[in-house]
Formats: sequence, structure tokens, C-alpha cells
Amino acid sequence: MEFVIKISQFLLSLSLLIILHELGHFIPAKAFKTRVEKFYLFFDVKFSLFKKKIGETVYGIGWLPLGGYVKISGMIDESMDTEQMAQEPQPWEFRSKPAWQRLIIMLGGVTVNFLLAILIYIGMSYFYGDKFLPVENITDGFLIENTVANKAGLLTGDKIIAVDGEKVENFSALPEKVLFGKQITIERNGEQSNITFPEDFLAQLIDSKEKDFIELREPFIVVQVPDTSFNKNSGLKKGDIIFGLNDFETKYADEVKLGLEKFKGQEVAAKVLRDKAEINVPLKISNEGKLGLVYASNSTPETLEALGYYKFESKKYGFFESFPVGLKKAKDRIVSYWDQLGAIFTPSTGAYKGVGGFKAIYDIFPSVWNWQYFWNITAFLSIMLGVVNLLPIPALDGGHVMFLLYEMISGRKPGDKFMEYAQMVGFFILIALVLFANGNDIYKAIFG
Repeated sequence: MEFVIKISQFLLSLSLLIILHELGHFIPAKAFKTRVEKFYLFFDVKFSLFKKKIGETVYGIGWLPLGGYVKISGMIDESMDTEQMAQEPQPWEFRSKPAWQRLIIMLGGVTVNFLLAILIYIGMSYFYGDKFLPVENITDGFLIENTVANKAGLLTGDKIIAVDGEKVENFSALPEKVLFGKQITIERNGEQSNITFPEDFLAQLIDSKEKDFIELREPFIVVQVPDTSFNKNSGLKKGDIIFGLNDFETKYADEVKLGLEKFKGQEVAAKVLRDKAEINVPLKISNEGKLGLVYASNSTPETLEALGYYKFESKKYGFFESFPVGLKKAKDRIVSYWDQLGAIFTPSTGAYKGVGGFKAIYDIFPSVWNWQYFWNITAFLSIMLGVVNLLPIPALDGGHVMFLLYEMISGRKPGDKFMEYAQMVGFFILIALVLFANGNDIYKAIFG
């Protein structure tokens, strides 16, 4: 059932983005009286799952879910229809239109992508508002147990003051900011200092295969004391919170681990919070520093707030208030994704090792249907699609835009033969990128 829910969200989001992107090309093409021969969701290699001709356009669904396309008459695109291009230009063809009209047609897809993301963020701000944890409310620093981050200089308990000189206000944005930052300003034991990450920090993180990076410190909440546990008769119950071992304070789970290491092989008096009352419980600690029980490590914001560990903030926005909020969210996400692309195309960072394909996109969807998550992911994917399509690769919209700008500035139009060769080179580059991204997915699936 989990697979059905995830694949349904994946296909719905992908289909919505493809259709709207291609509609961004289709509408200005029709407005400028340019003939559109095909409008397809997915690729119809050899055959279609569905097709119907309405007017001069064939609408259809292909069987290969790697994207979609509109075939515009008189345009050198992925169809490589050289036979049509060898004939005399016709008034309804793309190549016969003024450069400014062709530019608008080519920019239509990415424009829709960015507008869609903005509208989604505005709508989500209005309907859901925001619930977030201000970084300034995190008084005891962060949980940083990632060995690569520790080696770089970040330790559990550090407060992160700024990234590249810029203060980060929202915890949810902090890990990504730090991940792509160069200089991190921290406060440790009341003193501030700067940490400079090595250039290949991202590569080290990816190679380590450790999932955790910067997290919230959480309490040690007992989930289960198994019947086979050597502490089964201790009196511990589900929901108990251990906040001390003898005279060693353990407000957080990471401090409990330190205490277990300190007192391993001994019996201790554990200070336990149960139903808001403090009690003492005798516990045995094994020679390996274990308690023989299961504890929680993923408390909900509501639980953490109720226990007094963190104070979250909620904001609701009126209809007109949601517009600037949504615009800012879209702008921040676009800037963030550009930064990520910059890191990916800089070999020395090693960020390319983390590039994923369709499996990686599938994995970010939750295993339960949640419209708030769905729209948030769809907005991000829409921005990703828009930014990637702006890359100056001939087979992408950005490649066409690059040649059109050259034509408008120089007054010379690139020859059809040159455009054919450029399209072929761009197509092979795209195939290589798709194979690399999905090859990364396969590698990770096999080797973890």
C-alpha cells in the first residue's frame, strides 16, 4: 500500500508539472499563430497509450514517463524533423516568426514553472500558515553526531550563529544552509568562533553514507522495556523520561549516552519524569553501556513543546498577506537550488555524487497521503524543472534561448545545419546526465 501511495503522488506531481510546462509553450505558440503538431504527456516512442487529433494538434499520452513535449512546426527540436526544415518556410512555422515571439514561446515553459511554484507557496501560506522553530529558541545547541561534521569542527551542543555571515532564523532552513555554506559561525561554551569547511565537505558527507547531519537534541523517552531486558523489573514504564543518572544530568538523549558510558557496568539511581512528577528508578547498565530498552528518537514538535524543550511559533496569514510570504518562499527556494546546481557543477566539491534520478524524486514523497507535503514537494520540483530547463544546453529551453539571444544581439540567425548538430550534441548531453543521475540511484540501491 505504501508503494501505491508514493507512486500515485509521484506520477500525479510529475504529470501536473509536465502538462503545465508544455502548456507554457503551447499557449504563446497558438497566440502567435504558430502551428503545434503534437502535445504529449510522456514520450510516444514507437507508439502511444492514447492519442486524439483536435484541429491541427494531436494530443496524447506516451508510454515512456521521462517527460513530455509539444512539437511546434518549423522548429529544430527533439523530433529532429529535418525533412520539414528542408522545405520552404511557411507563415505558421516557428522559424518564420520574429525573434521576440520565438523567445516568448521558448520561455513560456519555465515561466509557468516559476509561476506555479509561487502560486503554490502563496496558497499554502494562506491555507496552512507556518509552524516553525526559531533558531534563537534553541538554547542548548544542536545534535551533531555526524562524523564528517565532527571532523570539520561541529560538535553536539554548538549553537550556529550565522552561515557565511548571514543569520539563519528558521531551524528547518538551517541544515541546508550549513550544507552549502563555506564559513560557519558557532558559539561554544559562551565563546564565538568560525569554522571553515573543506572544499570537498559534501563529497565526504556523501561517501560516509551517514544520513544524520544537524538535528534537534531530544529527551530520552522510554518506548518499551522488553521482557528479556535485565531492567524489566526496574519499574520503568513507557513514556518515562530519563533526565539524570546519579549526579550526572541528562536533559537530552545524547547526554544519557554519555552517562551510560560513564557508569557502564554499574547500578545507578536514574532520575525519571513520569506524569510531570520526578521519581528515582534503580537501573543496571551493562558492561557495553546499554540499558536493554527501546527509546524514542523522533519526538513530534507537539511533544517537544509540551515537555518544555522548545518553543515553536505559528503564523497565520490573511489572503493579501500570503502573497509576499509566498513570493519570498519561492525566491529563497530558487536561490537555494541555483546554489546547489553551482556546487554540483563544481567537481572539486564532490556534490555530483549526491545527484539522483527518478528513484530519488520518488523517495521524497511520504508514505501517507498528505496534501500539504504533496504541494510543498510539487512546488520544489516545479522550481527544479524551471531552473534545469534554463541551463544553456541546446536540447533544453535554455539552449534555444541562448541561440535566440545571440540572434537578437548579433542580427544573425544560426544556420539550420548548425542548429541540427547543436541539438544532437545537447541531446547526448541530456542522455548522459539522465543516465548518470539514475545510475547514482541504482548504485545507492545496491551499495547503500
